[in-house]
Amino acid sequence: MSHKIFQARHKVRGFECDYYGHVNNAIYLNYLEFARSEALEEAGLLLKDLKAAGTIVVLKEITLRYKFPAVFGDILRIETRLKSYGRTSGVFFQQIFRENDDKLIAEAEVVWVVVNPEMRPMRIPEHIISPFLGEKSGEPS
Repeated sequence: MSHKIFQARHKVRGFECDYYGHVNNAIYLNYLEFARSEALEEAGLLLKDLKAAGTIVVLKEITLRYKFPAVFGDILRIETRLKSYGRTSGVFFQQIFRENDDKLIAEAEVVWVVVNPEMRPMRIPEHIISPFLGEKSGEPS
């Protein structure tokens, strides 16, 4: 089955850059978090609503690969899609591209788990997975 790609855009700000003029490595985690939040919101999954229903999505692991530096003023497109999922966990695949030339800047695999309020893994509810299933326009490289 194909998986839907969610897109978010961000303009690199000066304070996000390091001494060399590149986006600081740690800032990419913020970009990825921002894009995942945007994807969840677009999918109709607000974290406050999930929590109120006793369903909490927590991150377990992020593997981030840097490919090319982003610099001040770059417009970045961050793509988020569901790569895989099982009974209690899933993996998002995220890619960051420079908008003007489609240069791949970074990519990440984000492992997440659904837990109950006692922080015990629970079966992923269908309403969390279904918005991420659908058409996609590409595969991870």
